[in-house]
Amino acid sequence: MVDTILFPSDFFHVDKVDEDLQMEYDAVISGGLLQVVIFGYNEWFNEGKLLIKNTPIERKNAVYRGWMMKPKQYEMFYEQLLEKNIKLVTEPEAYELMHIFPNVYEFVKEDTAKMQIYPLHEKMDVEVLKAAFHAFLIKDYVKSVKGTEFPKYFDQNVTQAEFDQWMEVFYKYRGNLLTGGICVKEFLPLKYYGSKTNEYRVFYINHEPATVSRNSGQANYVPAPPRELIDKYNHLDSPFYTVDYGELEDGSWRVLETGDGSVSGLSEGQNYLQFFRALYQCFLD
Repeated sequence: MVDTILFPSDFFHVDKVDEDLQMEYDAVISGGLLQVVIFGYNEWFNEGKLLIKNTPIERKNAVYRGWMMKPKQYEMFYEQLLEKNIKLVTEPEAYELMHIFPNVYEFVKEDTAKMQIYPLHEKMDVEVLKAAFHAFLIKDYVKSVKGTEFPKYFDQNVTQAEFDQWMEVFYKYRGNLLTGGICVKEFLPLKYYGSKTNEYRVFYINHEPATVSRNSGQANYVPAPPRELIDKYNHLDSPFYTVDYGELEDGSWRVLETGDGSVSGLSEGQNYLQFFRALYQCFLD
């Protein structure tokens, strides 16, 4: 059973929730099913010190909702919380499995893009990549640099010099957030409805597909992922994770990404109150 949600604080005020998570915090409070604990954002993420006001007297089973951590940092977070009577439902091994895509790739590869991995800063032969992929995109083990001038994908026209220059841009943007190594993934041609792709995020809570929500701003008349595909991935080795699905131009569906549920954002327009009600109910068993 989960009885507590753990949030990071505002940067300057340890007793106030991070403003970007205020709506989730409000939903938990108004739902009345779960308690809230806040820890100091600045103290943890910048100083490595775990500061919690009103440490629980009795053991609390908690779900974290907040910002990404590298696996080693999350492990330290988990262990220090135990010393403060808070046990996260997601253990470090489960967090690392779902947060680091190459770890989970073997379990979803028959329904996702082909992928190759490389060490950070290793020079990649673009001709080898072009022979392996008609078109490909670049990420580290966790994230891309979507929303920047970095190309969404590379095709057969890219030269070695161009690719090397763009990789310098990639490393600049990821900076100290770089995690693991480099993933080179097959570019999947997503289907568009108007200007929007058709992507969904599923939160799996205690191995139930608890919420299925539109995740790309698409209209509500577009098709959803097949239930058989959603149910196929309810067995991954974590109690709280996400799988993102996308519809391709030919109408088929693929797994686009996976993530740890603690650090995966809710979809735009998702009902926060219903989300935390589902979380509470799924963890009753």
